[in-house]
Amino acid sequence: MRKSTRIKEAIIKYFFAFNGVAALVFIILIFIFLFKEGFRAFEHIGLADFIYHNRLLDANVIMKVFEWYPTSEDPRYSLVPLILGTLLTAIPATIISTFFGVGAGIYLSEIANPKAKEILKPIIELFAGIPTVVLGFLMLVVGASFFNDLFNPTNRLNAFIAAIGLSFVVIPIIASLTEDALHSIPNDLRMASYGIGATKWQTISRVIIPAAFSGVSASILLGFGRAVGETMIVLMAAGNAANITTNIFESVRTMTATIAAEMGEVSQGSDHYYSLFLIGIVLFSITFVLNFIAEIIINKMRKKNTF
Repeated sequence: MRKSTRIKEAIIKYFFAFNGVAALVFIILIFIFLFKEGFRAFEHIGLADFIYHNRLLDANVIMKVFEWYPTSEDPRYSLVPLILGTLLTAIPATIISTFFGVGAGIYLSEIANPKAKEILKPIIELFAGIPTVVLGFLMLVVGASFFNDLFNPTNRLNAFIAAIGLSFVVIPIIASLTEDALHSIPNDLRMASYGIGATKWQTISRVIIPAAFSGVSASILLGFGRAVGETMIVLMAAGNAANITTNIFESVRTMTATIAAEMGEVSQGSDHYYSLFLIGIVLFSITFVLNFIAEIIINKMRKKNTF
């Protein structure tokens, strides 16, 4: 090998190594900044205040309230309505996306012919590339009016509208990962099933899906994490009212929407400012745990050579 070739390979090697290390360093610095700013919220606000607020009523009666209202004369910093709002949009979106995403993954992997697969798969993946602000705008203008006439909900902008919008970005994730999980199942299992007289549907439902169940579960978890971390759709379509409710047709406010809506107007260094960073820590912790569990499931499946 010529000396110039070795030099070029060494340069390329160190270039990519430098970029990898730099990316890791930047991510670590972001996490350090997030946790440093977030934990400063506890300097003036107690841990219990992020759960409930003691409101003094007449006759020295104290009532616990769960409200997020940091700009009031009597500021309240309860994260409970924000967490519930996040779950009330993310869980229905994941349920809807699981139904369509897993179905699409099964069809692409086991049923569709090559020509149909070449057409359908790019169309499904195209949804993942649509800017979420566009989806949020469509749900705000078109979706809210349509479902308002259909269901006559309590609030025009509500958790259900946001969940429908979120499903458009979650479906491609679940569909693609489900297809990969099913495609990785050895053909020997399919042939063995057909060999004992099973139909195509029996093979899919009783052999292929159970064999790829862990991989499909991981795709659903990753889709749920994507729904939890989405910002623009819930900011535009969920109503942005920090209510404690289990009614999917009422307005809610999510953690991501709270950060996006309030960070630009908050005074730097205030309790409200540090509380928003604490919300970021909670959000990061939830998504990190979900991704970590999904990664463990995927790695276990890879070791078993089934995913």
